[in-house]
Amino acid sequence: MASKPVIKVNEILSVILGGGAGSRLYPLTANRSKPAVPIAGKYRLVDIPISNCLNNDIGRMFVLTQFNSASLNRHIKNTYHFSAFSKAFVDILAAEQTPDNPTWYQGTADAVRQGLRHIAPFESDYILILSGDQLYQMDFAEMLDNHKNLGADISIATIPVTEREAPEFGILKSSAGLVTSFIEKPKKELLPEWTSETSDLMKMQGRNHLASMGIYIFNRQLLFDLLLKEHLTATDFGKEIIPQSIDKYKVASYQYEGYWTDIGNIYSFFEANLGLTKDLPDFNLFDNENAIYTRPRMLPPAKISGTTLEKTLVAEGSIINASRVENSVIGIRSRIGHGTTVVSTYIMGSDYYETLPEIAKANEGGYPLLGIGDRCYIKNAILDKNVRIGNDVRINGGSNLENSDHALYTVKDGIVVVKKGAVIPNGFVI
Repeated sequence: MASKPVIKVNEILSVILGGGAGSRLYPLTANRSKPAVPIAGKYRLVDIPISNCLNNDIGRMFVLTQFNSASLNRHIKNTYHFSAFSKAFVDILAAEQTPDNPTWYQGTADAVRQGLRHIAPFESDYILILSGDQLYQMDFAEMLDNHKNLGADISIATIPVTEREAPEFGILKSSAGLVTSFIEKPKKELLPEWTSETSDLMKMQGRNHLASMGIYIFNRQLLFDLLLKEHLTATDFGKEIIPQSIDKYKVASYQYEGYWTDIGNIYSFFEANLGLTKDLPDFNLFDNENAIYTRPRMLPPAKISGTTLEKTLVAEGSIINASRVENSVIGIRSRIGHGTTVVSTYIMGSDYYETLPEIAKANEGGYPLLGIGDRCYIKNAILDKNVRIGNDVRINGGSNLENSDHALYTVKDGIVVVKKGAVIPNGFVI
């Protein structure tokens, strides 16, 4: 059996892109960046690429942040601490105006270009560029080994997709592992010309087009030359740097066939979270080799009384008295009252517990407590952090609801998203 590839110390540096405004994930991104959005009840999206790096012995990471970055910066600062005897770090490179560059990040390539002066002092042969808002578990050591074996200058992680999905991605063609051509978001009528060789399993699923995952390995010196000499005005990797490099450099395709999703909109976010409740989820949180790391909160175990739970994840610190919770993800410090039913819903939970005096004061004033009250019915919804939902509230998402935005909630693709900190009064119906 061939030995597993190993990444050497100081061989590779990782740069994780913090993303832009994330408007398609609104209202979850109203006051936080996409990588800071809570996922699976206890993690943040940025924990996924950072954990992938740590599981592959890549301990030196820069996270480039700009938009709504306060909570992301705080999470990284509070989470990723390493031994004083280790060279590992997760450093935040916040967008900054300098005498020679007065603008904010203009795109992915421009963000990395502006960070190069901070990256330059750190030794490495390669630079790995990742997105901060994707859900996957990948062996970067294998990708780097493929890069070396092909003598590549640049490697792109690619995933086979169907003809229906292809127009949403940058699609490429490859021969003998090297990329020969690339097109950004092709029109459907062009797709027959853009099929690629994929495995028999992928062909059976109709996945004959290779899509860029937005994950790149660059030979270090080439990345510096591309951004500081050849393409001084290029702002984006996918639209400019990569297509313009294919004829000039050896660009490899590393084909990945595992689970991967780009958390681009409310529907994909909702589906990715509820997908974790399957008996055998596509994204495995229960994997000894691929742990997902996050901030240790020292919370008590969840307390559940009189509740029927079916295909449900319950995070620590929760107090649940509901009648039934089904096909749902219940986040940290969630409180669900008596007689309540929750179906196909992601509850993000709360950042704190209410004290007994605060609860008494709220009860006296008829003000909903933190969490979900009694006798509620909630289906096809996302409840952001720190919401207060009164008694006898009915939230029933579905395709019959039109997309709309209200003070307390937003409806997108039939999913009701209750905004962070919203107070839903007793008897309210959506």
